[in-house]
Amino acid sequence: MRIKEIATDLKLPFIRENYENIVKQAKQTSMEYDEFLLAILEKEYELRKSNGVARRLRYAKFPIKKYLEDFDRSKYIVELRKKFTELETLQFIEDKENVILIGASGVGKTHYSIALGVKACLHGKNVLFTSVPNLIIELKETMSSSQLTTYKRKFATYDLVVLDELGYVSFDKAGCEILFNLLSDRNDKGSIIITTNLNFDRWEEIFKDTMLTGAMVDRLAHKAHIIELS
Repeated sequence: MRIKEIATDLKLPFIRENYENIVKQAKQTSMEYDEFLLAILEKEYELRKSNGVARRLRYAKFPIKKYLEDFDRSKYIVELRKKFTELETLQFIEDKENVILIGASGVGKTHYSIALGVKACLHGKNVLFTSVPNLIIELKETMSSSQLTTYKRKFATYDLVVLDELGYVSFDKAGCEILFNLLSDRNDKGSIIITTNLNFDRWEEIFKDTMLTGAMVDRLAHKAHIIELS
């Protein structure tokens, strides 16, 4: 078999497309065998890593790319800036902890949640971003097509799920119950970031049920970083 055919079967695209040039360069520079092997494997590794990042960013479904380097911390108090530094280590994902960002529109909740999600993708984590209203629609569609179990199983596999805009739209009873079940199934299996414009004592305005609201807060706030942005 030819090198190109073997590289194709082994899924080594960099070697497949570039081995001739690298071999020529190695001959010209009298490169040692181990140097040559290391050089070509490093290039293959870098390409695979880059492709992995691009794939994770695509699957995360961010509406727009936001980065922590562009997040203006200067307008927040010192205590919040310290908390940002802690979260940006991504240790909360390793510990399967949640982050709840509370504040009015325009204080930076969505920007910061996306930026954390993007950094997680860059560090090899599988991430999903969705707004809560869109999530409810998706859940109802999966119910009608008998795909809810499959959806819940997939939802539980993400290292991080970012749920944006909790509180901007209230739900009917069915929507509240299905969201509660989804998040309960995920509890302790992975991290969730929630952005909301409502403090916990107003979540009943969304879920319309005292007991369901209390249970939802208990599950999400357990082992959570609760940050009020202003």
